[in-house]
Amino acid sequence: MTFPGPRGAVRRLPGVRAVDGVSFDVRPGETLGLVGESGCGKSTTGRMLVRLLDPTAGRVSFRGEDITRTAQSRLRPLRSRFQMIFQDPFASLNPRQTVQQIIAAPLRAQGTAPAAVRREVRDLVDLVGLAPEHLERYPHQFSGGQAQRIGIARALATRPELVVADEPVSALDVSIQAQIVGLMERLQRELGVAYVFIAHDLAVVRHISHRVAVMYLGRIVEIGEKNEVYERPAHPYTKALLSAVPLPDPAAERARERIVLLGDPPSPANPPSGCTFHPRCPKAQEICRTERPLLRITGPTAGRQAACHFPE
Repeated sequence: MTFPGPRGAVRRLPGVRAVDGVSFDVRPGETLGLVGESGCGKSTTGRMLVRLLDPTAGRVSFRGEDITRTAQSRLRPLRSRFQMIFQDPFASLNPRQTVQQIIAAPLRAQGTAPAAVRREVRDLVDLVGLAPEHLERYPHQFSGGQAQRIGIARALATRPELVVADEPVSALDVSIQAQIVGLMERLQRELGVAYVFIAHDLAVVRHISHRVAVMYLGRIVEIGEKNEVYERPAHPYTKALLSAVPLPDPAAERARERIVLLGDPPSPANPPSGCTFHPRCPKAQEICRTERPLLRITGPTAGRQAACHFPE
């Protein structure tokens, strides 16, 4: 995904390649965690998955069907099968609509009969832990955690197979984060829905995910089963990220090595040649400056891959 640059006095300035060659799959009923620094392209990737953004190149396939260039008229019935939960519930919920109207909107868009809509909305409100009296209230009358429950209910209204959750707990207090994560796990068990869980909180991602993909400057640099990635990181960037996660044991926290990356992330409008991480990488060599590493198998299973010339 490339966003066009601003127009200068003579010509348009270079665009920003927000996502560059990202490729992965999501299995039915699993949670794929997508992590990385702010600005690395996580949210852009999530929005492309559900066609809120149209990719500049490449394709998005759902159940084997290429939906990348599908017309909106054809896309509407497909949207019941993949939905999105947004980061800020108050920004994504219409302040002029009641909870009843908000949750009913996707059902009405899919042509559900009015009587069935009312029944489904009541069931969804109960499913996410809200009370029937909440149906006639407006978003501003709720706490952040309650508002996110409304967003989750709206996303699940059409019983989708895939939900992209774009940092759904980052705007909430820690205690409320645990409640929302627990709710999403319960709903996954009951409904069999798959998640792409976008976050920068590595502890939350480890708790909820089955597999983890790490992004840096628009590219996936490592992907694999969560325990493999967290316990034996192959990419230097993944290793640095994990070294910043606080440990509950004070003695272990004092004893471990803290990896401090030098410099700031490069601009996506002008990324470095070769491996985009090489200006900050303690292991960088000449090949890293000239040749872009591709994702390749680095562990005992084909699902564990890293884009590094010198993986751990």
